[in-house]
Amino acid sequence: MMRTFAQAIDLKDNPEMIARYVALHLKVPFEVTDALRAIGVHSMRIYRGGTRLFMLMEADDDFDLARYQDYARLPGTSAWDTLMRGFQQPTPFAQPGEWWSPLEEVFDLAAFPRRAQRDMDSASLRALFPDDPHIGDWLRSHG
Repeated sequence: MMRTFAQAIDLKDNPEMIARYVALHLKVPFEVTDALRAIGVHSMRIYRGGTRLFMLMEADDDFDLARYQDYARLPGTSAWDTLMRGFQQPTPFAQPGEWWSPLEEVFDLAAFPRRAQRDMDSASLRALFPDDPHIGDWLRSHG
């Protein structure tokens, strides 16, 4: 099994710096990718929307996000980490001391069975959201 982590950070609002950040990620040094794998990261993707970066990472089941920065202690990686930090800044919702901010999962399609497998009826849905005046409309439209 693997664990999935989602995190966010902001890039500094400078188009030239953003373009350079993106270009640098086209050729990440082998020392960095090897170091990430060495600490238990199996998959990592970074997406950008404006200045916001979203990282999706899959790691070993026993991976502790607190040890993520351990990769930067391995040979050849601290220069990359320092360089990247020059482009980045914590998000407005970052907690004190956070660099990349962990994101809360709010939806997972895999957690929902297909319609034929569902046994949740409208009464149980109403019980979950007793004060929501729109639940009836939603139930009628989604049968």
